[in-house]
Amino acid sequence: MSEPTVFERIVAGEIPSSKVFENDRLLGIRDIKPQAPVHLLVFPKSADYANVTELAAGDPALLAEIVSTAQQLADEHCGGQYRLVFNTGAAAGQTVFHVHAHVLGGGLTEGSL
Repeated sequence: MSEPTVFERIVAGEIPSSKVFENDRLLGIRDIKPQAPVHLLVFPKSADYANVTELAAGDPALLAEIVSTAQQLADEHCGGQYRLVFNTGAAAGQTVFHVHAHVLGGGLTEGSL
């Protein structure tokens, strides 16, 4: 059995986080190393899917819920204008292999990411 991901440890309360959203299936937190004025992460509480491609194939309703939650958080935190990013694979910048969406906003400029 593999070690729990940082997101599993956050869900379990082992690692503190700055929560901005929570329901029975999802958690939204502030990124600890923000890449934009608003940088939030939205992820499932379960670690069933390593990336967005697996999630889309295995539970498209959960993917839709992540996107809907991202929009809700963007409305609350950056006027509804945002970038939604899913990194898939280490070469693409994925460092935690527990599917998660980056919600980036608040004064982004072209080429800022």
